[in-house]
Amino acid sequence: MTLSEESVPDAVTAISQVIGAEACTGIGSFQFWFADARWEWSDELAEIYGYGPGEVEPTTELLLSHKHPDDQQDLATAITCAIDAGEPVCGRHRIIDTRGAEHEVIIVGDHLTDDDGTVIGTTGYYIDVTQRLEEERKETLDETLPELIEARAAIEQAKGVLVLMYGVGPDQAFKVLRWRSQETNTKLRDLAAQLVADARGLEPQVPGCRTRFDHLLLTAHERVDQT
Repeated sequence: MTLSEESVPDAVTAISQVIGAEACTGIGSFQFWFADARWEWSDELAEIYGYGPGEVEPTTELLLSHKHPDDQQDLATAITCAIDAGEPVCGRHRIIDTRGAEHEVIIVGDHLTDDDGTVIGTTGYYIDVTQRLEEERKETLDETLPELIEARAAIEQAKGVLVLMYGVGPDQAFKVLRWRSQETNTKLRDLAAQLVADARGLEPQVPGCRTRFDHLLLTAHERVDQT
């Protein structure tokens, strides 16, 4: 593929639009208050579990009833630890929806605080990474474009960080990255570069690293705006 000098800006603009054009599906939000073990979830999260909007009230018992048999104890432990230690609920789990279909989800959690900054619960997102993304051919541009080379390098590095932290494949990692880009209206390239910079120095084997990374992922766009 060869682009004339005049067509370069148009091509870069077009590819940027394509990268962010497709809405991310299979992503829902939640809040969990420690004091009364109360859950709230978005209609999108209810749909992941197989429920319609307002069809059921989410509870810890309901969530655990949908866990894959091999992962049930992991989620129960995560919820208990969250209440006891005031930490976000997070992790990678499998759930069984109302139709009996299995979903692999990443829970990205952060602290839920009151107006005084006191931690009163946890909030975050479920990301259904069951379905593989289509090939990233939509991103392909002329290899001679410096903008493309720089953008692709940042995106690939960010995908590598997500693969390491969440134990998912490259396609699934790209879905997470693209979701944050769309959710925060931040250019994919800029968000990727910021996430890579934020992740430097993190050690996955150190306790609490995953919680720290979840926070960095959910707030990376704020630091992009400051640069």
